[in-house]
Amino acid sequence: MPIEITDTPLAGLKRVQLEVHKDERGFFVERFQHHIFSVEGLPTRFAQINHSHSLPGVLRGLHFQHTPPQGKLVGVTGGKVWDVAVDVRPWSQTFGHYYAEELSGENGVMLFVPTGFAHGFCVMGDTPADLVYFTTEYYGPEGEGGIRFDDEVLDIPWPIQSPIVSPRDKMLPDWRHYCAYPPHWGDE
Repeated sequence: MPIEITDTPLAGLKRVQLEVHKDERGFFVERFQHHIFSVEGLPTRFAQINHSHSLPGVLRGLHFQHTPPQGKLVGVTGGKVWDVAVDVRPWSQTFGHYYAEELSGENGVMLFVPTGFAHGFCVMGDTPADLVYFTTEYYGPEGEGGIRFDDEVLDIPWPIQSPIVSPRDKMLPDWRHYCAYPPHWGDE
């Protein structure tokens, strides 16, 4: 099977393993098949496709969009990242838990990050990374939010030292603030 979808310990967060066909020329991979996603209960219609090119040492996140609630199918086409998804759904049994995994252009791993999760990643190694993500809803700046990547309560073990972080991401609120003032999620 060219695509194998499995559950992670966090409800709704799915690990997507692609079959990577390698030879002396490089590799070929099928990133999406409508019928497989449909059978697994994942979205088959996406509103937007985004591409992020990040230099070594860059860390982006943790970001989410609550209005309209946005899910993401995330994969790397070149380089490698440490990808993190945090369950920020106050009603969830895994509220405040995270899942992290290396995604690369070669390992064929993608994640489906459903609505109600914050997402972030850092570039690993000495080469830039290209992350492509398909979103279930259009970007809406009025409904975006985030949580500091280095929050002490979440205690995410980022595998890089002294990350390059945007001024905006450095100013994101911490986990305690999020818990005190959670946004309204459309699927509560």
